[in-house]
Amino acid sequence: MRLPTIQGIIRRRILVNFRADPDVVQKQLPAQFRPKLQNGHAIVGVCLIRLEHLRPKMVPSFAGLSSENAAHRIAVQWNDDTGREHEAVFIPRRDTNSPVNLLMGGRIFPGEHHRAAFHVRETPAGISFAMRSADHEVAVALEASVSPALPNDSVFSSLSDASAFFERGSLGYSLTHTTGKLDGLRLKTRNWKVEPLTVRMVSSSYFSDKSHFPPGSIQFDHALIMRDISHEWYTIAAP
Repeated sequence: MRLPTIQGIIRRRILVNFRADPDVVQKQLPAQFRPKLQNGHAIVGVCLIRLEHLRPKMVPSFAGLSSENAAHRIAVQWNDDTGREHEAVFIPRRDTNSPVNLLMGGRIFPGEHHRAAFHVRETPAGISFAMRSADHEVAVALEASVSPALPNDSVFSSLSDASAFFERGSLGYSLTHTTGKLDGLRLKTRNWKVEPLTVRMVSSSYFSDKSHFPPGSIQFDHALIMRDISHEWYTIAAP
């Protein structure tokens, strides 16, 4: 049995985004998906998110849980049997410091997770973030500060352009240990506001793995941050 609705506060969510070769990205996707393109580029990235007061709907907030999480994502599209186009993010990897997420993810609520250690230093003006998974498969690091604008070389023409792109990707499908089976989860936010970040240092071992992304096939594009967002998660059937 899966919980129909989970709610809480997104205390901090950072979207670290890269532009990548669509043909290379297609090889990372289940057959039903294709990369969603921005100016001819596939958009991949990692969502670094701190959740607080997370609990089933109707449970009081003081009983909620807090966790640090990382989800590697690829923006995708697909067409259903009627030909209607849909969009989402495909999530090949989720990591968390929460024992509850590890135990219940993929069982009580969608999204199987890997155990990871997180080290975060945060101020209103910036953040220092490091994550390493217990299986030594994935590591992420970020040093950034709040900025007034996107980088000049971003494939997005404006902050509003980037914001709309990622707001539309509220539906996520995750890999599971069962071959061919995906878990689906939709994020509904009460308000949506992002700020750009100036990134001094960023690395993701997942995207720097040359067996998946050959040299020259992926480049950092930009990063966004959002804070203090009330939200709900809904279980969604796989496409």
